[in-house]
Amino acid sequence: MKKTIVATALLVFCFFAGFAAIESLNGKWTGSLKTDGGDEYSLVYNFKIEGDQLTGTAKTPKGFLPINDGKITGDTFTFNVLINNMEIDHSGKFYGDSVGVDLSLGDQKAHATLKKIAQ
Repeated sequence: MKKTIVATALLVFCFFAGFAAIESLNGKWTGSLKTDGGDEYSLVYNFKIEGDQLTGTAKTPKGFLPINDGKITGDTFTFNVLINNMEIDHSGKFYGDSVGVDLSLGDQKAHATLKKIAQ
């Protein structure tokens, strides 16, 4: 009985500690995306955490556009951004001081590392 109570307490603690850590994802993050052709694009995201939902904006050539269908599971997340009727899927992992994000549009895939901008 004691083991069950201790195990349950530890699981609850880990859940809340993980939730508190992912809250640090809130804010402005920047990085760059390099293509196989040698082009480089600046990336800027404003992430907002609302429970297990990820919202905010992404900088695009069309200006800042909303993040759609954002979901958080543990320290990973997914969302998409719609640009000119093209849905760019994003999946990422939060590492505390950085974010790794994979972008995909059809068969094209790219990876970028983001750093938080001090505010």
